[in-house]
Amino acid sequence: MTDHELVVLYENGNDSAFDVLLERHQSYIYSYILFLVKDSDAANDFFQDTFQRAIVAIRSHKYQTSGKFSAWLTRIAHNLIIDKSRECETTQTVREDQVKPKTLNSLRLSEATREDEMIDSQTRQSIRHLLDYLPEPQKEVIMMRFYDDLSFKEIAELTGVSINTSLGRMRYALINLRKLIGNRQFSLVG
Repeated sequence: MTDHELVVLYENGNDSAFDVLLERHQSYIYSYILFLVKDSDAANDFFQDTFQRAIVAIRSHKYQTSGKFSAWLTRIAHNLIIDKSRECETTQTVREDQVKPKTLNSLRLSEATREDEMIDSQTRQSIRHLLDYLPEPQKEVIMMRFYDDLSFKEIAELTGVSINTSLGRMRYALINLRKLIGNRQFSLVG
């Protein structure tokens, strides 16, 4: 019998049809979950939750036969893992006794002062001025990476070169900027 036929039987009250579905897909679904969570206890929990959700969906006539049954189970498992991951991210807090004393007093954790903002602005202007001394391809990759926040893959696609070429241009641009700062004794601030 096909998965679809078994689902219809189970939907109509034949519990042994679901046993066949479980036996048919349990190895694949469990392996998929274990691959993602890398913990057998967590994988067991997600596995059980996945099939519980499947049971509820089928019995409440919410299962849609638009694709493969195994893909549907995989999507349920994936969504459960993502939901749990998001839940854990939002509930994690840091207690003061868990970190080194100086960590929480770091300037990086404080709000920027007006002076910090001015220094940052002047530094950006100085660097922007230095970019005019770079060859155009190097200037272009710096602008796209740091000012437009593009990935090297996106830069490569937009400029029509390979990712390695984009990376090489970035490397040479940074080397040249360091030389410019040293040779011309540019001050990045003030």
